[in-house]
Amino acid sequence: MGTTQLESVPEPKYWHLKTVLSEALDSEFSVGEILPNERDLAARFGVARATLRQALEQLELEGRLQRRRGVGTTVAPPRVGVAVGTEQHAWPGAAEDAWQSVDCVLAAPPAAVADVLETASEELVHTVRRSRVSHGQPVAAELLYIPESSVPDLSAIDTPSATARARAVLRELQRLELEGQDRAVELGSARADDAKELDRLPGAPVLVVTTRFFAEGRTAAVSVATYRADTCRLTFADSGGVEIHHGPERQAS
Repeated sequence: MGTTQLESVPEPKYWHLKTVLSEALDSEFSVGEILPNERDLAARFGVARATLRQALEQLELEGRLQRRRGVGTTVAPPRVGVAVGTEQHAWPGAAEDAWQSVDCVLAAPPAAVADVLETASEELVHTVRRSRVSHGQPVAAELLYIPESSVPDLSAIDTPSATARARAVLRELQRLELEGQDRAVELGSARADDAKELDRLPGAPVLVVTTRFFAEGRTAAVSVATYRADTCRLTFADSGGVEIHHGPERQAS
């Protein structure tokens, strides 16, 4: 990584340094490679470490770098499109669903979810935990809340593991005729459990996508999916569906 003179640049030093570093990432570093330490980088570019940190933080927000605990700052993998919504509505777990089931438990949902599902405050619902991985890295974590009334025949199914039970719940859910769904998207901060699953620090920016699924004239299930904001770009399709892309060049369904 070469040196450059930043003293005469009219824009903020860290912003110009970010551009120089970005060019170096493209030409001199490979995915997963660890960057030199801050002291060496600051000396090489003749800037204060505070300026360097600003540039590195901006590159991390843009998804070019990843800060991994116990490892250091590494070059992030290329951005690949991750679709949250499609033009054709479908139940979770349907064909071509990219989510991976992790486990399923019976538990009381958060009060806000119970209100949407119109269940009693202490009523237990099936809570399916799922994850989504793109290019080998976690990009989203989901909690899917399904009341027992939506899967009434589930008790007759023998499921030896939590993962198998999660898949069984989703199969039973698909027996209902999906009448529609709606979504709400908001910017939030990663809670401790989300941060651990997404390999981020607590408080890191995330996009929270809440989806309600309707069947038999009621809300049959609620999904709360948390996406890493540093690796996602939010767009709205003409159909009204919500999609999150990692970058403009490549898109994966």
